[in-house]
Parts: sequence; structure tokens; C-alpha cells
Amino acid sequence: MRTKSIASVRYVLIGLVFLAGYAEAASPSTTSQVARRTPVVDVFEATRDAVVNIGATRIIERRSAFDDLFFNWYGRGRTRKYTLTSVGSGFIIHPHGYVVTNAHVVANAADQKVVFADETEYPAKRVAVDEQHDLAILKIESDQAFHAIHLGRSHNLMIGETVVAIGNPLGYQHTVTAGIISATERELQTKQNVIYKDLIQTDTSINPGNSGGPLLNVLSELIGINTAIRGDAQNIGFAIPVDTLRKLLPELLSIGHHRRLAVGIQLSWREPKLVVEASGPAAKAGIEAGDELIRFDGKPVTQDIDFYVHLLEMKPDHELQLDLRRKGQHYTARFRPEVIPMPDGKELLSRKFGLQVRLLKPAEARRLDIRGGLYVTDVERGSPADQVGVERGMVVIQMGNYFPTDFDGVGAILEKVRRGEEVFFRFFAFTRLGIDVLGGPLVAR
Repeated sequence: MRTKSIASVRYVLIGLVFLAGYAEAASPSTTSQVARRTPVVDVFEATRDAVVNIGATRIIERRSAFDDLFFNWYGRGRTRKYTLTSVGSGFIIHPHGYVVTNAHVVANAADQKVVFADETEYPAKRVAVDEQHDLAILKIESDQAFHAIHLGRSHNLMIGETVVAIGNPLGYQHTVTAGIISATERELQTKQNVIYKDLIQTDTSINPGNSGGPLLNVLSELIGINTAIRGDAQNIGFAIPVDTLRKLLPELLSIGHHRRLAVGIQLSWREPKLVVEASGPAAKAGIEAGDELIRFDGKPVTQDIDFYVHLLEMKPDHELQLDLRRKGQHYTARFRPEVIPMPDGKELLSRKFGLQVRLLKPAEARRLDIRGGLYVTDVERGSPADQVGVERGMVVIQMGNYFPTDFDGVGAILEKVRRGEEVFFRFFAFTRLGIDVLGGPLVAR
């Protein structure tokens, strides 16, 4: 018995010596990693799961040199199309699957997919594309909540402060680069003569494929969306300020049109407060402009995007409860949104542009790999649509920043369009060579 006990003690001691030796061997490495850790490492580890790669299958136009100079609606007969899969970057801005990227990443795309760092993939649908500001919102569906990047502010950026970019340059997934802010309020004119204003200039290494990815500060907050580089220079990249994204979010998410519910709340920042601009039902409930929003339906307010998504997913008969602060005093306002009568989208298309359409049938939409659209059944002679060459048999796939799938949505888009205003349309046109994608403005009459 005694021998067995001694053996057991020796076994334990040998094990302790081994563990001590292992700890001694591992300790220098751990210490080294702590010493080598930088803010860039922290930013990457905090945000990598919210950054995505975007693969877009698109229709590419091939035109002659003459068409490059004078391309318009009538040039489609000299245009050949072929498909190409391109890559870009994006990031999650809300756990419910809302993704931000550049408009040019998904422009003309027949479909797009989102790929995470762990290589899981999701098909993505387009919620809105704003080509004027080069921003797009996508939506992916899942039962799980996604990791989202916290939206920062860009109004108080400091020249020389450290910034981090994460993206998919040249197909190298989840590449991280770092640099500084070189300047703010820059302008950039593209080859399409589009001028982007108030851009952030950075020397952070940005390459094709980084477009749509996040530009982050050392607190892991989003301060910009990487959008362009100067091809004739080195270390000159540009990003859209996050404040521009914040300002456009209600429009991009269709807050004013969703289910035709009028709430009357617009959010804006007055550091460090999130204040409201009130109208309609909110104003009738006693809410005043400048009141600070503290909670909505019992949920603390940390991001304006959280409130907007809550409105999108709210049921029409829901009573909204807002906790607010005015001049240091807390109060609660309760009200229901007002239902706005839906205008006749089919009638508006006919009256303003001379287009007679029907909804695309589900089987037709599946064959075209789109969620829906409007099939042109007739074009009024001499109408705005006729003047630019729209023909019977084409399919409307985009109007303004949105993608029509029903007449209610069409009505919501067109109801505020006045005579002489331009609305961007994108069509599928069917030829012997395949499908052409045509886009341009129609002037409302």
C-alpha cells in the first residue's frame, strides 16, 4: 500500500512539473503577444465578423467607341451583354441582417451574395440603391442575429488620426490595412461625370474590391464607407462619411413608405443626444422638436438605425411608446401610427410616363433571377417613355433608388414626383443576343 501511495505522489509531482514547464514555456509567447498588441489588432478582432465580402453577378455592356461617346437609350441595338462575377465589400449595420455597401458594387447585378469571414454565404436582396451618393442597402435573412458594426460620427474627425480599413481587395478576403486621415471635405469626379462631395481622404491602402467596406476609428466605430481610389496616384483613397449614411438611412430604408404608416419621427444628433423632429402623429402626442429620445418600447436608444428598423418591423396596429427628456424632465408619449391611403401606382406610371404595365409573374421573376418587376404591356405614343425608346415587352426592374415588386410600392415612389422631375429607370430588354440592361432618366409630365 505504501509503495502504491509513493508511486501516486510521484505521478502527481511529475504532472505538476510538466504543467509548470508548459506554463513557463507558454508564458513568454503570451507576454510577447500582449506587448505586440496594437489598436489595429483590437479593431480587426472587434469588427471582422461584421465585415462581409459581396459577390455580384452582373450584366456587362460592350459597346463600340462611337457608343461610348454617344450612348443613350437608342444605342441598345449595338450593345452586346455578357455576365461577370465581381467582388466588393460591405458590412452589417444591424443584427437583423441589413448590409451597407457601395451602389457601384451591386449596380446592374442580376443577383448578389454575402460571404462572412467563416465562409458562410447568404443570398442578399437589394433594399435600395442610391447611385447619387454611391450607397446601397442589402438584406439577408437568417434566424440568427448578426454581429453589427457600431456607427460612429464623422463631423469631428481629426486630420492625422489613425483609421483602419477591412475589405476584399483583389479577392483577398478580410484584408486589414491601416493609415491616417489625410483630409476631409474632398470632392471627387468620376469618369461618369458624377461628383461626390464631402469625402474623407485617407492614405490607408485601398484597392479594387475594398469598395463598400468599412473605414473605422481606433474605437472600432464606423466613420466612413470606402468608395474610390485615385488610379493615377498612390496612397490616396476616399470614403463616404458615416454622417452622410446616417442622414440617408430613413430614405434608404423606405421609412416614409413602409406599409404607409405615418409616425412623424425623424432623428438627428446633438452631441451627445439623439433628438427628434416631430410631425403628424408624434406631434399630436405632444412630442416637440428637440426632445431627447431615451427609449422606444422599453428599449434603450444607442443607435438611430435600431429605431428605424424597429419602425420597419412594427405592426400597423402597434401602439408605440417613447420615453423622452425635455429640459431635464422625463416623460412618456404613446401613440399609434396613422395609415396613409395608398396611391394607385399603376395609374401614376401611365399618367406621368405613358407606361402601361402588369406585375411580373412569380415564374417569370424566377427565370430572370429577380424578386419581381413590371412587365411593359404598352407605351403611349409621344410619352416620356416613348421618347427615350422604351418598348412593349421590356421589364422595369428599378425606379429611383428602389426595386418595384408591387403597385403599392410604385405608388409610394411616384406620388411626390412633380412635372419636369427626372426619375431613374432601369429595364431588362430582350434581344436575340440575350438580355440587355438599359438605364436612364425619364422626365415626368
